[in-house]
Amino acid sequence: MNESVRNTAVTNAAVKNDTTRTYDVIVIGGGPVGENVAERARAAGLSTVIIERDLIGGECSFWACDPSKALLRPVVARADASRIPGLDPAVAGPLDVDAVLAHRDKMSSYWKDEDQVDWLDSVSVDLIRGHGRLTGPKQVAVQTPEGDTITLTARHAVAVSTGSRAALPPIPGLDTVRPWTSREATSADKVPGRLAVVGGGVVAVEMATAWQALGSQVTMLVLENGLLERMEPFAGELITDGLREAGVDIRFNTTVTSLARESGQDGEVRITLSDGTQLAADEILLATGRAPQTRDVGLETVGLTPGGWLTVDDTFQVTGVDGGWLYAVGDVNRRALMTHQGKYQARIAGTVIGARANGEPIDDAAWGAHVATADHAAVPQVVFTTPEIASVGLTTREIEQSGRHIEVVDYDLAHIAGAHQYVEDYRGHARMLIDTDRNTVVGVTFAGPGVGELVHSATIAVAGEVPLDRLWHAVPAFPTLGEVWLRLLETHRG
Repeated sequence: MNESVRNTAVTNAAVKNDTTRTYDVIVIGGGPVGENVAERARAAGLSTVIIERDLIGGECSFWACDPSKALLRPVVARADASRIPGLDPAVAGPLDVDAVLAHRDKMSSYWKDEDQVDWLDSVSVDLIRGHGRLTGPKQVAVQTPEGDTITLTARHAVAVSTGSRAALPPIPGLDTVRPWTSREATSADKVPGRLAVVGGGVVAVEMATAWQALGSQVTMLVLENGLLERMEPFAGELITDGLREAGVDIRFNTTVTSLARESGQDGEVRITLSDGTQLAADEILLATGRAPQTRDVGLETVGLTPGGWLTVDDTFQVTGVDGGWLYAVGDVNRRALMTHQGKYQARIAGTVIGARANGEPIDDAAWGAHVATADHAAVPQVVFTTPEIASVGLTTREIEQSGRHIEVVDYDLAHIAGAHQYVEDYRGHARMLIDTDRNTVVGVTFAGPGVGELVHSATIAVAGEVPLDRLWHAVPAFPTLGEVWLRLLETHRG
């Protein structure tokens, strides 16, 4: 540890008064990504402050991961139970909507962040509530809710972890209909009779699954020719079948050309489609992508463009900014817009900041301690629908575009003994992608009930670059869904 950092650590870091403060590290954004950057920097002995204008814990805790999975868990559990002999009559009735929404509220901590604030205190990270903006190199101004301005200086680093927001398409009439975004879809306190969902990605399919099961008549309006277009085609096909069986009306190759809400704010939404037909709904959810929360964080003061994604290297330093002091972590860098991946980035970024501040060498080789190699090669994802989708690594399309030599190994999950134990009439599919030059697994996708719990085994295989000859000795327990690994390897061996 160099002398300046040692002295800072001894004094617990912050030189401060009412309006001017100095820290080693300033983190703008107090979601799970910002929290992890701050914790790792603090663990390295650096004084650290988080600036947050909303709730500590961010989108994931209050409007995304936690509330959405609380809505979906009863749906998925009932779907599975309805296909288990002896349980199916007991779960034939509708979900208890009030109980599901109450559980969602509990899992969202009733939209209060006291526990998150207590955690910051426990790791000795300061918190300033307000809107933080860069004002120059290593300089941040915070406008507090009381109207005061606090000026901050960073000795070593500023990390922008402000996340992303719903990207709304330029549809005529949009500003008149008060549309749902992912925030409203996960926090609504009543079930709309008719819900239109615009989009075909993860948010769209998960929220269509949840609200259809809670009693809405859901219509999906999808611009593309299928769902989950970035994943293996069979994933979207199986989800399409599942949603339609549940009663969802899915319309592909459909464009919304205009919107209007009749009779003021409480009237129905009139949706005009590209073929001239109209559709009526009580609410409309726009699940059409994400945009970075960078419009008002002062990027122009350091030579960057407000509102844009922030390009970073594999240690999360922002490119195009002199001095190496600015970092961008999580959704704002557009590398992998998922909470678990953002937290992975944050652990690396906080460690990198600490190492550089302490004059320690940087391990920037592939899979090194200070680089986020998994962002490129081993990003896991679970889509909590019926059926579930779990994937990690590359897809067939991505590998074909890269020119690498691969073998595609497919297997019908319904042939697994553990699948028959899981539910009757199991439907699912597994695909393993093998780099034939290196004899390692580079991508895996599972689709079917319960496959979310398989994703970490796949992640270990991909991130660990486990040779297939060694993977053969990883014996799956019988009878479990994990036996699919044996069957995939047997299929590969012929």
